Amino acid sequence: MSCAWRSLAAALALGGLLCLLPAAPAAGAEIEISAPGQQAIPLALTRFLPQEGGAVPAVAEELEAVLAADLDLAGLFRFLDRQVFLDDAGKVGLFSTQVDFGQWQLLGAEVLIKGAYRVEGDQLAVEARLFDVPNRRLLTGRRFIGRPADVRRIAHAFADDILKTLTGEAGPFDARLAYISTRSGHKELWLMDVDGGNPLRLTDHRSIVLNPDFSPTGKELLFTSYRAGNPDLYRKEVFTGREVRLSSQPGLNIAGRYAPDGGGLALTLSRDGDPDLYLLGMNGAIRQRLTNSFGIDVDPSWSPDGRQLAFVSSRLGSPQIFILDAASGASRRLTANGRYDATPAWSPKGDRIVFARQEGNRFDLYSIRPDGTDERRLTFGPGSAEHPRWSPDGRFLVYSLERGGKKALWIMRADGTGGRQVAAEGSHPAWSVVW
Repeated sequence: MSCAWRSLAAALALGGLLCLLPAAPAAGAEIEISAPGQQAIPLALTRFLPQEGGAVPAVAEELEAVLAADLDLAGLFRFLDRQVFLDDAGKVGLFSTQVDFGQWQLLGAEVLIKGAYRVEGDQLAVEARLFDVPNRRLLTGRRFIGRPADVRRIAHAFADDILKTLTGEAGPFDARLAYISTRSGHKELWLMDVDGGNPLRLTDHRSIVLNPDFSPTGKELLFTSYRAGNPDLYRKEVFTGREVRLSSQPGLNIAGRYAPDGGGLALTLSRDGDPDLYLLGMNGAIRQRLTNSFGIDVDPSWSPDGRQLAFVSSRLGSPQIFILDAASGASRRLTANGRYDATPAWSPKGDRIVFARQEGNRFDLYSIRPDGTDERRLTFGPGSAEHPRWSPDGRFLVYSLERGGKKALWIMRADGTGGRQVAAEGSHPAWSVVW
């Protein structure tokens, strides 16, 4: 195993070292939220304080910055100004009996985050707590053990836990983004944290790599590469780095997408002339031809139950989004308002499909219900937004935004709000499940 893969495996091992401390169950919390914009809960985020040892300001600052950025993107909170905090903010207070809730009520806080850390050699321990201020109780608390280099993962994991406590569904921040970058001089496959941290190159094909897709477990990736001179489909294990060429039919082997159960995949092949959708087994063998129409059929995206696929077809002239019933082969047109619709992605909740639509010389993102109703435009302003993909919880979208001839990666909430850049360069993003 290469040094890069040993480093990745060591970083991923943090997931097995997280300890959940006793806390009030989320179902019992009186503070409950479900979507951005419905409620802005006043949140006091205190500084993480050193515990039984010397202060390491860089650790505390990164914990707080990453946690704050995650919670801000969630769109559920209103952060209280730290300049008005009183003396309780300077005390560790890991237990309800140690917190002066009266001070926080006076400031208008409804939820309070307190934390402490300890660095001993190459080990980092972080205690993080979320308190319900009006009811003067602990909502959730966790103890994390890792290395100083794991500080970002710890912050992401606690942000996910906070969302689970308050909404009943964990956040997607302790996950990964796969994407295509040209920083090495070629289009290669890369991996990074959801907020752009810890970028790691996964391929060295020195060619053109495109269209990554995570397996349902997040432990494998599909992608297309021209390494052998043809656009072939490859599969790569994230932890070990092992890689195989899965489909090398003559012509296109592109836009591979794992079925929700992980037992097969859909992709576009042009082996018989027109590009059509096919179903392959995980050994690369063709199981079924899914479409057989005049024109180009490409960019399949599975419904969460695995019964349908959204895809792009030019069978009626300009590219539009269609829905295919995987069992019967029957298809229906989904979009009709645009001249050029592309790259659909079905929400993991099953309720919406996001896609890119050409508007003049640029693309914007839209979402629509699977029955063709309630079409909504999500992006506005300068730049061309393309290749949207959902977070595993269906609350956020990652996409590429081209401005001035350069593509960057952005994340926003599913309703189009809260957009922010997470990588200055990149395209074709995909969002893993939380490992």
